[in-house]
Amino acid sequence: MFKGRTFILILLAGVLAVAAAMMADNWLENQITTEPQQVEVTDIETVLTAGLRIPYGQKVQAQHLKEIQMPADLVPKGTAQNPDEVLGKIAQSDVFEGEILMQARFAESAEGSTLAALIEPSMRAITVRVNDVVGVAGFLLPGNRVDMLASRVQNKRSYTKTLIEDLKVLAVDQTAATNEKDPVIVRAVTLEVTPEQAEIIVKARGEGPIQLTLRNPQDDVIARKEAPRKPRTRTSKTASVTIIRGTSVHDSKVSL
Repeated sequence: MFKGRTFILILLAGVLAVAAAMMADNWLENQITTEPQQVEVTDIETVLTAGLRIPYGQKVQAQHLKEIQMPADLVPKGTAQNPDEVLGKIAQSDVFEGEILMQARFAESAEGSTLAALIEPSMRAITVRVNDVVGVAGFLLPGNRVDMLASRVQNKRSYTKTLIEDLKVLAVDQTAATNEKDPVIVRAVTLEVTPEQAEIIVKARGEGPIQLTLRNPQDDVIARKEAPRKPRTRTSKTASVTIIRGTSVHDSKVSL
């Protein structure tokens, strides 16, 4: 009796094993014969990046450009995709290697000096003479931003006021682009100003010394302007005093 049950269990296990093997084989066959799913291919576009660092004020040349492929939906608006869109133009700020080139960061190189192409429309360039003190010990570089201060003497009292804030440095001496990181003493600094600011600077230079102060490039806050404190003028006051000496009486004025 016991042997009969054992035989039946062994036979049943064998049948189940064969059935499982057949099912596994059938599943594998279906996986092999199933057609692969179609993967949607995203449109690819060519964009331009900086193959080399392009310094501020540098004219873009062919060796500065490098083409890469990007999905069309990831290409930023205004990206340069054709070399003709940037070749020969002037970089309005430093462009670092590998950076995607945006057309808005390059100015047309018209006839004339490179500096003229860097001046924004309706703006002007004016040069001020500096020394190691006025020029912030040689730490001024093209692209920096500065404030301009003026010192004056009125009624034998001196005071200093801020004339203009957040001026862009276009060039130092005769250089609109430099790779120097160490301080360099210069004799002149060219600033980008409005026509009204140019008049203020010319007037200030004729009245006395001016000073430039270097700003943090992330600081675009214009400080609250206060009118310069005028020196107090001392006014003299007098009083009348009656002086009696014996039988003599007379009035005299004295200062208080």
